[in-house]
Amino acid sequence: MDDNCKRTPLSFAAGKGDEAAVKLLLEQKDVDPNMADARGQTPLSWAASSGRDGVVKQLLGRKDVDPNLADNSGQTPVFWAIIRVHYRALKLLLECGEVNPNITDNHGQTPLFCAAERGRYQAAQLLLEREDIAPNIANIVGDTPLMIGVKYKSHELVKLILRREDVNPNITDKFHYTPLHCAALLGDDEAVKLLLERADITPGIPSNCGQTPLSSAARYGHDGVVELLLGWQNFNPNIADKDGRTPLSWAAASGHDGVVQLLLARQDVNPSIPDNDGRTPLWWATFSGSAGTVNLLQAAMSANPIEV
Repeated sequence: MDDNCKRTPLSFAAGKGDEAAVKLLLEQKDVDPNMADARGQTPLSWAASSGRDGVVKQLLGRKDVDPNLADNSGQTPVFWAIIRVHYRALKLLLECGEVNPNITDNHGQTPLFCAAERGRYQAAQLLLEREDIAPNIANIVGDTPLMIGVKYKSHELVKLILRREDVNPNITDKFHYTPLHCAALLGDDEAVKLLLERADITPGIPSNCGQTPLSSAARYGHDGVVELLLGWQNFNPNIADKDGRTPLSWAAASGHDGVVQLLLARQDVNPSIPDNDGRTPLWWATFSGSAGTVNLLQAAMSANPIEV
């Protein structure tokens, strides 16, 4: 009989890890091992969320148990094993060939995303061992597991995900930011290094407003990131955004002298490129009252005058 949450005796026994009761109940012909409660959780879901490894094994041994049934939030038993940090239960689930590790919840998040978001390195490791894992599935706002790992500065997890050759490091979110762009915005040198190690990285992908990772790093004065990006082969440091502003324009406007020096050290950086309103980096530096930046730009323009 169900309780007021519509949990069956099997559900309670599974959640408590009572293997003898589970065995007895499963022997009854009128017991449905997949019957969900009011929240949509099945007995297997309860066993996984409670870390009842023995019961998980019992249920997975039944051909009539569906391990992929999701609850009202769209979360399967795999999700719950990750959320509640029950890795033995997770391993048992992932060893079952019938388990689909790529089912998304109501927010479009996969179990791998769930692991990345919560910093569950061991869970991510177990998931990535599955050959059928799809590591590039993005949630409803376009964030992939790699992106969320970068956002939370989970460097070891980012490194783990990037080991998979089928991971695409250039997928963009709803703002058209790549993981590299996100790392540049955060000033996260370590994440930028890890991403630039990938041969298939494309460092110049612009965001919705046309800014590249270099522009964003220059704008916010992230010297280390700027230096790393400038070291990338065949990288154009003069790419302008939709307002016509170059990385040097943004650095000059904010008085980031360190970034300005790094950019001006490049022979291919043009210090005189105007934006869509005709304002050059020197104009922006003067307007913002950055005397040091003004001196740097004037010296560069005198030493190596370039016609726009």
